[in-house]
Amino acid sequence: MASLICGSIAYDTIMNFEGKFADQILPEQIHILNVAFLVPTMRREFGGCAGNIAYNLHLLGGDPIIMATVGGDAKPYMDHLKKLRIDASHIRQLENAFTAQAMITTDQTNNQITAFHPGAMSESHLNEVATVVTERSKNAKGAAKFGIVAPDGRQGMWEHCHQLADANIPFIFDPGQGLPMFDGSELLELVEIASYLAVNDYEGEMLSKKTGLELSKIAERVKALIVTKGAQGAEIYTDGKCISIPPVPAAQVIDPTGCGDAFRGGLLFGLESGMDWETTGRLASLMGSIKITHQGPQNHQPSKTQIADQFKSAFGFNF
Repeated sequence: MASLICGSIAYDTIMNFEGKFADQILPEQIHILNVAFLVPTMRREFGGCAGNIAYNLHLLGGDPIIMATVGGDAKPYMDHLKKLRIDASHIRQLENAFTAQAMITTDQTNNQITAFHPGAMSESHLNEVATVVTERSKNAKGAAKFGIVAPDGRQGMWEHCHQLADANIPFIFDPGQGLPMFDGSELLELVEIASYLAVNDYEGEMLSKKTGLELSKIAERVKALIVTKGAQGAEIYTDGKCISIPPVPAAQVIDPTGCGDAFRGGLLFGLESGMDWETTGRLASLMGSIKITHQGPQNHQPSKTQIADQFKSAFGFNF
């Protein structure tokens, strides 16, 4: 059972600041902010929400289909996906643009400051869900049974939500960093046509502020609202109740970049597999915990058997 993953493909340049941002930023001088952070280490990783979600779904044995837009510099990334045998046939390459670039600086308390150049991602609306549906059908490949719209170009996110709804493909709306691009009425429209909504706790507060609705009221408009809370686990609002999902303590905290995407990979696998929300949420929580013990969004490489063993160890039953 395949899942269509609409979102960004990006290169992540990840830097580590060995102090705390809070010690370098003076609140009373914020109007003339001029700070520099010495970052002794730097590396370049494969990233972007669609790429990261697909990677984690693939680890679990799912069938991700990526729909994204990249630039003329994307060959290393495309080679990476080919090696993994992830379906990249619906990634559009624009030779005269850069692939999206995220410059991420993390301090010693895992706070992050990110500068993001969208590049080719801004043209994501050139891709259409109907094309994927038609071509998968012609090639006798499995149709996409679920989808996710993750952070991407604004127009692309808007159109892909509507296209998935028109194609009767249940999907997760995952506004993430793209949430500020929409006003309250637009967000409510996208929530209304989505089957599921996934946000972190900060995004949940922003969503409530923009729409004027409490999260419990927003949850009434979707089959499930998933709110991740970092080291405190997650909450899933569904069928008029709130399911508390416990965290899985990480063996060591190395890099939080991509943990939310790892969580969403677990959500999609749970949906593909017909799991209940208690199990789906726990699997998603485990995927985030596994990711955080590695640098970069796509460097953890557990087998599905290893994931299953860790799941049973953490929760006492099999998924």
